[in-house]
Amino acid sequence: MNSTLIKNAQILVGENSFLKRDLFIEKGKISAIGDGLSNKADFIVDAKGALLLPGLIDVHVHFREPGFPEKETIASGSKVAARGGFTTVFAMPNLNPVIDNVEVFKQVQALNQQDGIIKIKQYAAISTGLTANKIDNIPALSALGAIAFTNDGKGVQTADTMYQAMLAAKAAGKVLVAHVEDNSLIHGGVVNAGLASKNLGFPGAKKLSETSQLARDLMIAKATGAQYHMAHVSAAESVELIRIAKEHRIDVTAEVSPHHLLLDDSMITNDNSLMKMNPPLRSPDDRAALLAGLLDGTIDIVATDHAPHTKEEKAQSILTAPNGVTGIETSFQLLYTHLVKPGIMSLRQLLKAMNQRPADIFALKDVAREIAIGQVADLALFDIRHLHEIKANEFASKASNSPFIGWKVYGQTERTWVNGQQVYAKGDEK
Repeated sequence: MNSTLIKNAQILVGENSFLKRDLFIEKGKISAIGDGLSNKADFIVDAKGALLLPGLIDVHVHFREPGFPEKETIASGSKVAARGGFTTVFAMPNLNPVIDNVEVFKQVQALNQQDGIIKIKQYAAISTGLTANKIDNIPALSALGAIAFTNDGKGVQTADTMYQAMLAAKAAGKVLVAHVEDNSLIHGGVVNAGLASKNLGFPGAKKLSETSQLARDLMIAKATGAQYHMAHVSAAESVELIRIAKEHRIDVTAEVSPHHLLLDDSMITNDNSLMKMNPPLRSPDDRAALLAGLLDGTIDIVATDHAPHTKEEKAQSILTAPNGVTGIETSFQLLYTHLVKPGIMSLRQLLKAMNQRPADIFALKDVAREIAIGQVADLALFDIRHLHEIKANEFASKASNSPFIGWKVYGQTERTWVNGQQVYAKGDEK
């Protein structure tokens, strides 16, 4: 295994302060930190004052393989992650075939190991085909290494199915991750029931579809003692329900996406499917509540819900286009620019949401949680001094369905290392 000396990096100290330091990496770990290190190394990288952080962790990505390789593959998706500064990701199971049995799980796990250049943890489905009332073989899939269980893309419609799933997940020592959506309350909505639906005449999706099922799940989590995690929170009422549940010592955690933190339905001013996702962008008040929840710790994690689609699919109207936006390449730089740089949150808080809390909640053993001697050398180097415009033609992803194209940001990824091996360097995207 090669050794690397990183010179002149800025390392986070406290909430927003930095120290210039050199790092020496050998045998996949950080073995020395200091000023003016001169260790002999196979590779020497001059960071030139860029920010060095532990590699980011995304607990919610869609790599689309098997089933939809025209949108993304494990190989392209892992490159996307590395370009975003992520060294560990959790891949969703809503593929074709769905990862709901031992045979398919083994096949996809082998592909992750074969084609991934970062650490890919694999979810398994809660129930067969994501929609059945019968739960999957959670013990067997857990034994094979499923990181957690989720029917992402589909809400669990039957309370007893969720109850049985939570019991099984608890027995296996796994987190139950919920896409919270009551189908009977969607009523054909394609955007939030609010400003955009009224102004543009699109069918509106009520928040009640999310909040009512969340309330149900929280009571089931209380009854079972399961570790319950809510994916992509979008509503102010959901934040309040989670806050109350935590006060009552229910074992609940939650994630929010960058697009729900930075966008709302007042910004949907025309038929633009790049603004279509599930859950939909809610009101400005909901967005403010999400940010408040992230700042006070009610919401634990920022997760991208990276959801690539082809240009042809996203060229359709909001009425017919698929839900989802890409996000993993732009998430850190967007949040650094719009939350950390203006002083809304500290860099330490952002790092906690994008590294430490994911590692803690999912009990990850093989990731870096800080820049320290002995830590795994999962690292990312970010340029926080120079402004950059997000452009459609620069994505490493097969897709470019991002609502943030044209936004100007700080924090572009310069380099990424996994287990001490460089997996990304700026300029090597294509």
